[in-house]
Amino acid sequence: MDRKPFVGAFARYLPILEWGPKYTKDALTNDLLAAVIVTIMLVPQSLAYALLAGLPAEMGIYASIVPIVLYAIFGTSRALAVGPVAVVSLMTASAVGKVAALGSIDYVTAALTLAFLSGLILLGLGLLRLGFLANFLSHPVIAGFITASGILIAMSQVKHLLGIKISGDTVPELVEQIITHLGQTNFYTLGLGVVGTGFLFWVRKGLKPLLRKVGMGARAAELLAKTGPVLAILVSTLVTWGFDLVGKGVQVVGEVPQSLPPLTAPSFSFDLMGSLLGSALLISIIGFVESISVAQTLAAKKRQRIDPNQELIGLGAANIGAAFTGGYPVTGGFSRSVVNYDAGADTPAAGAYTALGLAFAALFLTPLIYFLPKAILAATIIVAVLSLIDFSILRKSWVFSKPDFAAVSVTIFLTLVVGVEAGVSAGVLLSIVMYLYKTSRPHIAEVGQIAGTEHFRNVKRYDVITYPHILTLRVDESLYFANARFLEDYIYDVVAKDSKLIHVV
Repeated sequence: MDRKPFVGAFARYLPILEWGPKYTKDALTNDLLAAVIVTIMLVPQSLAYALLAGLPAEMGIYASIVPIVLYAIFGTSRALAVGPVAVVSLMTASAVGKVAALGSIDYVTAALTLAFLSGLILLGLGLLRLGFLANFLSHPVIAGFITASGILIAMSQVKHLLGIKISGDTVPELVEQIITHLGQTNFYTLGLGVVGTGFLFWVRKGLKPLLRKVGMGARAAELLAKTGPVLAILVSTLVTWGFDLVGKGVQVVGEVPQSLPPLTAPSFSFDLMGSLLGSALLISIIGFVESISVAQTLAAKKRQRIDPNQELIGLGAANIGAAFTGGYPVTGGFSRSVVNYDAGADTPAAGAYTALGLAFAALFLTPLIYFLPKAILAATIIVAVLSLIDFSILRKSWVFSKPDFAAVSVTIFLTLVVGVEAGVSAGVLLSIVMYLYKTSRPHIAEVGQIAGTEHFRNVKRYDVITYPHILTLRVDESLYFANARFLEDYIYDVVAKDSKLIHVV
């Protein structure tokens, strides 16, 4: 019996059936090398993003194990690395904080439920082949939201650099709280935070040139520079332990369970699910847009193809997996995916090998991070998210499109002043409104015939033949119900002003 039609039918939904049988030893070597490098990067990053989400540190690692394996099975990108990311972690904290108290069991359950709902939404959109909906979101608006989120994330981590306890979901609230509690600053924590932040900035900008000067290859220097946070964690942990800084008030990660991801279950309470549904939808949208952008950028470099609908299914499976294995909402991360690509990942199997590395870390290395200062994790987050901040989008949108500028400005303002969900909701709504506005007012050109040809061109740009009793129009947009009336009104206006017109073409 010929198995090819059977495999072909399922390969659409299981891309692993397409690349798996062609897997080679060279691909194995490349994927293993990439996995080692990404694992080293992901351990501190996963811990830091769990801190940002207000969740136990181990949930960051758990969210990077099973989800990345499920994406390797169902996803189409060869280089995308799935796991916790800064913006989604911030949105998780904002959503879960409204329904449960920080640090409670209910808070963790709500995070699991949020991942489950996000997974169902993404999976449903993928099965319904609705990946094209991402095209309706304005890139400038999304860039504006991410910029504002970067500022908000950095501000939210200042409390860990100062060693103070504050709360707040907006920049005005955070600034007020920081000023009010500034006198409670722990200077040991501040010292660790400032030195750690400075070191990580230097690693990002200065380590690669230094390694190049001593003769290291460009690719090796680039990859080694990405492991800087690991060195910061090692040194700060030793310093905190050696000088008993915990006794001096420095906050540390503390005890992290030494185990593989546990089997967990989201809540199926209709009240809780109803409260989180709107947030889950927003997280799904932002997560998908961020993920597909990274995946398509990296795929284009190798002339590979990304299927947006299958990406929805892959991300949906990853989030559902996170909900049942102690994680929280995940998506494709820009920095880790770029590192995965640069390290030479050939197939999604690199993600599965990364999951094995993280599972090893969860089993054997977690006792070593007991004395890891939260200030260093905060420094890791701040340095990472500052790369998200891009105010040039305001200048570019002002030059190219005033409506885009207005939409970006409103999105940034609402995100900073009102909150993450208000900002992203406004961004999505404004994207749709701008699309409808542009398509409902299509460009209409009056055209005439170029002498001696059968071509018709704009009367304002070419010397053409026209007839006083005939109006010939070209509509530079597909006609549908939203713009049909605009065309009709245009024709009526022209006809009303010119009594000689008899025909309209």
